[in-house]
Amino acid sequence: MNYSVQLYNVRSAVEDDLPGTIRRLAEIGYDQIEPYDFVARADEFARAFADNGISTPTGHAPLLSQDQDEIFAAAKKLGITTVIDPYLPAEHWQNAEDIQATAAKLNAAAKKGAEYGIRVGYHNHQWELESTIEGQTALEYFSGLLDPELILEVDTYWAAVGGQDPVELLKRLGTRVVAVHIKDGPVNMNLLAQLPAGQGRMDIWGAINAVPGLEVGVVEFDAYDGDMFEAMEASLRYLEAGAEA
Repeated sequence: MNYSVQLYNVRSAVEDDLPGTIRRLAEIGYDQIEPYDFVARADEFARAFADNGISTPTGHAPLLSQDQDEIFAAAKKLGITTVIDPYLPAEHWQNAEDIQATAAKLNAAAKKGAEYGIRVGYHNHQWELESTIEGQTALEYFSGLLDPELILEVDTYWAAVGGQDPVELLKRLGTRVVAVHIKDGPVNMNLLAQLPAGQGRMDIWGAINAVPGLEVGVVEFDAYDGDMFEAMEASLRYLEAGAEA
């Protein structure tokens, strides 16, 4: 499995100095990056990634609210092979009808993505795990409605905040999951309390090992009360050490 990093972690740095931010991530040791909202600056991203030997297997974009052709064209330019919708707010996950509608829209997006040679997926927050539909979490109900080619990127931390055991959840979701977001901390809503991997309450390796076909683990922080670049480096060193053990 490969390790990537979500560019949203350093969103302020990207706004101030996109090339320098990408260069610094490469110097830390990341050779894969998961960009977000990449359409408007696709050319800049492409140059920075090429200059630093960065690949982008996954990327986040709002497939259900923005022009899909523009998203897929930009993704193709950046070498992104899986575009993941990162966010639908809690009100979309409270009943079966709304979830069915969302699944139908993503299934349609996947068909369009296939025309570009690009896979489509979805990334969860906590509310998809807090809501129960027909005896299962909303995320699992949703997964059962997706066409086979769609994938899930499970945010293990938000799954835990939502009341689920991420390891057991990943086992239940099975091969639908091809990517996970790796973050650590006290497992609560205090974003600034998030920590580098291995320093909080999360069972990082249990989650990684729960999915045999896992393709990529993406280091992510929603926020951090310290130097974000140092935190991302600490996470990568922890993951590299564990992989070698």
